[in-house]
Amino acid sequence: MIKIALLGYGTIGSGVAEVLDINHDSIAVKAGQEIEIKYILDLRDFPGDKNESKIVHDYEVIVNDPEVAVVVEAMGGVEPAYTFVKKALLAGRHVTTSNKALVAKHGPELLAIAREKQINFLFEASVGGGIPIIRPLIACLTADVVEEITGILNGTTNYMMTKMSEEGLEFDDVLKDAQQKGYAEADPTADIEGYDACRKIAILTSLISGKQVDFEDIHCEGITNISAVDFK
Repeated sequence: MIKIALLGYGTIGSGVAEVLDINHDSIAVKAGQEIEIKYILDLRDFPGDKNESKIVHDYEVIVNDPEVAVVVEAMGGVEPAYTFVKKALLAGRHVTTSNKALVAKHGPELLAIAREKQINFLFEASVGGGIPIIRPLIACLTADVVEEITGILNGTTNYMMTKMSEEGLEFDDVLKDAQQKGYAEADPTADIEGYDACRKIAILTSLISGKQVDFEDIHCEGITNISAVDFK
């Protein structure tokens, strides 16, 4: 049995727990053994939740438990995610994350630690979510010279711009619509100011160039100043 620790029990973390629960049997078949969540790190308590007994508030409990083989980081942001992930890797634990801010800022360093420790630092979901792009770039296209990557890197802004273009709507109205439908977060800053796409660009560029590209060096401009008049 593989025992894992989940860092963060918000939207992403609880979603991971739900998938591991609902698809428990099929995942066990594919993995070759059962996967069980031993700890969930969060600042909050979750009375009545089926995973209530697994909640811990001290990260040291996780990193000092030799039974924990994999740490799943679902906290978001750079800190304390960076500190926790680095400690996990140095302790010989495999780590997986969807945290694009973390990978864009510290990815090369964390990958170097993982290689030194001969463990995995996996971050496929940091770009494209359910669309495999990172593994193909690393493993499947190693004999090719990648000259250009084009694509839609942020679904929220793509939805909003499409609505504005096709229906002549104003930015504020489209943003409210996107939030109501769950496409945009309550705080949509990362999407509408371009930070999300910028970090994904940094990650992909670093992978294909073999050099660290800092997202803070990339020109970044959001869509907040675009109005219906611009489309007309």
